[in-house]
Amino acid sequence: MQRLSRGFEYLIVLASVIMLGWGLLGSLEYFTGLAPLMRLQNAAFPPGMQTLHWILITASGATYLAGYVLRWSFTPIAMLVMFTALATMCAVQTFDMLENPDRYRNFAQECVNYIIISIYLFRSKRMRDRFGRITIEGGDRASLLSA
Repeated sequence: MQRLSRGFEYLIVLASVIMLGWGLLGSLEYFTGLAPLMRLQNAAFPPGMQTLHWILITASGATYLAGYVLRWSFTPIAMLVMFTALATMCAVQTFDMLENPDRYRNFAQECVNYIIISIYLFRSKRMRDRFGRITIEGGDRASLLSA
């Protein structure tokens, strides 16, 4: 079980590196027109959506990687906020802009991935050991209130 948890931890790090790289390349193309590897812009998205798209993708990858390296205790909460923003943006894109036949399945899969990663970040012993305890429970709450 430890090996599976460690593998999932590294998979999240790899996904974050990919998100950061994808976001940076997409931003580079969006703001300069340069596409060093391939075109990443989606013509179905208006300019404001493109801007938000690249900012959120870049910020989510950077947030997790920085939090992971620095062992920032609020990383799980920050990622929950990032996943909520990404899922909301994806919902708008899916229901209002995209036309490909797999759009609903892709949206559902993206949301399931965010839920699985969030549960892992909040519930796994490995992540609690890395980021520390992020909640106040029982007696801790009483001691804070009396202070």
